[in-house]
Amino acid sequence: MKKTIQAMDKALLDSVATCGDINRNVMCIQDPSLSTIHDQVFPYADAIADRLLPSTRAYHEIWLDDDHDKKLVAGGGQIIEPIYGKHYLPRKFKIAIAIPPYNDVDVYINDIGIIAVEEAGKLVGFNVTVGGGLAHTFGREDTFPRLGDVIGFCKPEQIIDVAQHIMCIQRDFGNREDRKLSRFKHTIEKYGVEWFKGELDSRLDFSLEESRPTKFTTSSDRYGWHQSDDGLWHLLLFIEVGRIVNKEGYAQKDILAEIAKLDVCDFRLTGNQNLQLIGLTKANKEKVEALIMNFDKSSDASHLTGMERNAIACVALNTCSLAMAEAERYLPSLLQKVTPILEKNNLESTNIKIRMTGCPNGCGRSVMGEIGFIGKLPGKYNMYLGGDYEGYRLAKLYKENLTEKQILAELDPLLTLYAQSRKDGEHFGDFVIRHNIVQISKGGAAFHEGVEK
Repeated sequence: MKKTIQAMDKALLDSVATCGDINRNVMCIQDPSLSTIHDQVFPYADAIADRLLPSTRAYHEIWLDDDHDKKLVAGGGQIIEPIYGKHYLPRKFKIAIAIPPYNDVDVYINDIGIIAVEEAGKLVGFNVTVGGGLAHTFGREDTFPRLGDVIGFCKPEQIIDVAQHIMCIQRDFGNREDRKLSRFKHTIEKYGVEWFKGELDSRLDFSLEESRPTKFTTSSDRYGWHQSDDGLWHLLLFIEVGRIVNKEGYAQKDILAEIAKLDVCDFRLTGNQNLQLIGLTKANKEKVEALIMNFDKSSDASHLTGMERNAIACVALNTCSLAMAEAERYLPSLLQKVTPILEKNNLESTNIKIRMTGCPNGCGRSVMGEIGFIGKLPGKYNMYLGGDYEGYRLAKLYKENLTEKQILAELDPLLTLYAQSRKDGEHFGDFVIRHNIVQISKGGAAFHEGVEK
């Protein structure tokens, strides 16, 4: 592992904030062709991440053989973090920035969600949400998924201070007695949104304004080639459940290795487990297209069903020690068995958001799917329905402990009814709510209400 981390450092990457009770990450929508304000927004992700980065040199001393200061290794004096203090946070912390109308970062499931507000092509500020999170524990109804609450609007130059003070409220009031209840969502649920807004206002030297209108239309990726305002080209490639591999007739690993050798673009990961090539000139676009055609001519994902294009799975077994069932290695095969159901109902091209995790910790964001599965034990899954396509709504538990045969038996009549009775443009998640197949799911302590035991 030490050699791996040192190789990452040599490539100007790091995993400093990967673990620990600190701010883990600041995600930002990665595609500069999506919005005229992308370049105005993107730097704030870096600035917030830098502000909330721990000051300790422990990572560098342990993994990179940094000789700057050996106090930690030698058992030297104690270092007090200027933001995190002596005891850091009660639990990990996550932040995401979204640029409407695209929500591929699932902004409402983060401890802090930041939503860019644009007027006439200019960034005028951010709406701020607090208290999102997906993990829950089977058998403990005091744990639950929760979507963030919008608490107000701030100017661009204020967002870094806002993020820091929000995180510090969690530092000061979060539960340190029970780690199952220590995420920020539990703090918001315990004290209330209005209390939190008052506490934040007392720490800032300004007040948040009323939130501004924004609208998301999708939480999905746009596959294929797109051009940004500066004339450069960007290619978003489908990566099946986030794993780059060579398969018969689909040598994706070789494709990307050859593209990397050209040194003509940057690579960015998306919030939906896909990969984007960034910043190609017209001439270099043609070179990349030629390489892709040599290996595989499906870079726009048009050969996939709408369900496959919108599938996410966590790594689960055999990589994650928390997993109770397969996810990444199983979901593609399940989708192949669902495809005949889609085909007989002419739903192959219909976008349906499906997600799978091997446990209830939420890494595959199952309860944000229109169809979601959470592993209960090997070969058995809880099935959730009714999330929305745009990322505004949680799914609700529909059936428990389903085998593959039972999953297919449930999906067949549901998808058939959807094909026969949906309204024009109606997404599957909205359809199952309208037909009372499940009730609208409430987040927080109310998440478990109305579920048959």
